[in-house]
Amino acid sequence: MRAAAFETPPLSTLRRSTIIPATVCGGSSFFNSYNSNKCALTISPPASYSYRHKSKHLNVRVNAANAPSDDPYNSTNQLAVLLEVEGVLMDVYRDCQREAFNLAFKNMGLDCANWTEPIYLDLVRKCFGGEEEMLTLYFNKIGWPTSLPTNEKGSFMKRVLREKQKALEDIVKSKSLPLRPGVEEFIDEAHNDGVPVIVLASYSRNGENVAMPIIERLGEDRTSKMKIVGKAEVEQSFYGQLVLGKGVASSLDEQLLNEARKAASTEKQKIAKEVASVLKLSVDIDTTSSENLQKIVAALRAGAEYAEVPVPNCVLVAGSLPGVVAAEQIGMPCVVLRSKLTSRAEFPSAKAVLDSFGAPDLTISRLRRLRSS
Repeated sequence: MRAAAFETPPLSTLRRSTIIPATVCGGSSFFNSYNSNKCALTISPPASYSYRHKSKHLNVRVNAANAPSDDPYNSTNQLAVLLEVEGVLMDVYRDCQREAFNLAFKNMGLDCANWTEPIYLDLVRKCFGGEEEMLTLYFNKIGWPTSLPTNEKGSFMKRVLREKQKALEDIVKSKSLPLRPGVEEFIDEAHNDGVPVIVLASYSRNGENVAMPIIERLGEDRTSKMKIVGKAEVEQSFYGQLVLGKGVASSLDEQLLNEARKAASTEKQKIAKEVASVLKLSVDIDTTSSENLQKIVAALRAGAEYAEVPVPNCVLVAGSLPGVVAAEQIGMPCVVLRSKLTSRAEFPSAKAVLDSFGAPDLTISRLRRLRSS
């Protein structure tokens, strides 16, 4: 991929939140700016920042997504809706996952293994959704296959997870599971109200092979009016090319900062899990790695670009905690749509936690009110 070309204004005109590659500014490192409390890097080109790209549409998206408050793009009436797939378009976190595990056990000839709903929910609660941890705890209780050498437990679990992924893809493609009630009417309402709808497939927990068949269930007429942001769309976005592109090298300072963030994140997760275990809480603890969080942030920023709406004027409809964390990091309002698996979880940074599409819960008019509140 060709490196991006930039035209930079005098340094005095740059906003403090801007990070410019050293090759542009003539220095030896990035101009880094981050929130000292959250240690979160931000990239926010100023209005005079010119990003030259062969696509005129990309130039428009960049200008809109990064527009300052006095820019005509940044109207208080503007709104864009970003939808996650799993847990939002379809509730796959509970029944689909459990059924996929049971099919994997069956396909591998593990007749003694079967996860009923109470067993599955207990494993999720105790292992915080970590699938390898769930398998380890389960087989430690019922016994591992007698023909399995102790040193091959790791490869055995990886095989189970591969079979489970195949089974999950088959379940979704079979169209036996319905979309969430009201989601089609919600998207139609947004379209009729002139509100862009962006569907985020790039960071779907089970990959785009599961996300895309779910999205296709919305129908060709409906999907033609939306923008689907997968991995390729993220990489082609301004933020994706600047941060994830091969042509941009990170400085030593940034690498060290990323390592420090990973270490802090790991320690926080460990403490949170210990506290939750002692209190016997059923919560959705953030186990998102720093690398995965960066991918989610890139998807959210790409979504805002494709919608041609500033980040603060977009609202993410999330189904689990990682999206909520990423949205908070970049200042994007977020609401959570509960699934069966997250019915008792808490999301303190979300604008609202709702149960379903449609009045009195998730409607376009309510999103407008929540965004401006």
